[in-house]
Amino acid sequence: MRDRDSEDGAISDRVMTPIYYPIWLDLSGKRCVVVGGGSVAERKIAALLNSNAYVIVISPVITPAISEWIDKGQLEGILEGYDSQHSMDAFLVIAATSSTKVNEQVYEDAVARGQLINRVDCPEQSNFIVPAVIRRGKLTMAVSTSGASPSLAGEVRHKLEQEYGHEYEPYLDFLSELRLLVQQRIADPMQRRKILKEVLALDILAWIREGSFEKDVWLKRLLKDEKDS
Repeated sequence: MRDRDSEDGAISDRVMTPIYYPIWLDLSGKRCVVVGGGSVAERKIAALLNSNAYVIVISPVITPAISEWIDKGQLEGILEGYDSQHSMDAFLVIAATSSTKVNEQVYEDAVARGQLINRVDCPEQSNFIVPAVIRRGKLTMAVSTSGASPSLAGEVRHKLEQEYGHEYEPYLDFLSELRLLVQQRIADPMQRRKILKEVLALDILAWIREGSFEKDVWLKRLLKDEKDS
């Protein structure tokens, strides 16, 4: 996209940076096609598998890791060159080959079908981009610079990794279990909100780091205190 200079009416060659809409997709069981079998494709496939997607890789040459995933039945492999029919029913498509021509064809096919498409060698020909991601169990954080500086996104991710340590995984597991029990055992919505808010004031993260946090003890205590009140 180009914009018009407001003073002299000349067309500027400045490329407008897309403003992306942040969204979390549930890819469970959805057909996701990755065209390409190299190291970049391998990273994309790993992320899709982690999201429980139904992954199909299309490439005549694949990495040992991709080959192992196919052998284990974790994804479907079509070990041949790309054909437009391969991505016909895909929910999401990733073009990750070393061929500009092939990636261009994958992109054109996906756009014509209204599919989600990410072209790794040309972000401008993508209708979604993949952010830098930090996972701590149920906690997922994503960082994006809208393609302006992937290196900066990586630096920010590194800082978040230091700030949000692995103690957040059991912490989120505890909060999730507590929330479920509160919903099951406490009928009053006001009481539910009260207990779920007050638990956040406890220094549970520090107790987890120290190894002194006893989940079951605190679940019983919090639910008993709320019931008694």
